[in-house]
Amino acid sequence: MARDTSRDKVGRVMAHLYGTVWLRPPGGGQEWTARPEDVHPISASESLSQRVAEANQRARNAR
Repeated sequence: MARDTSRDKVGRVMAHLYGTVWLRPPGGGQEWTARPEDVHPISASESLSQRVAEANQRARNAR
């Protein structure tokens, strides 16, 4: 999980290709691209919070 500081959004890093980082929002959704210099790892506690949000979203979608 990382923060795109240019958009102030957190996402899961899906790929790093051709000088571009692809991120997906917690819980799924539309991927976006960011410059590598704008992407920074998030803290363990923030990462845990985001992973819980993803799990909750998957549980809601499974109903």
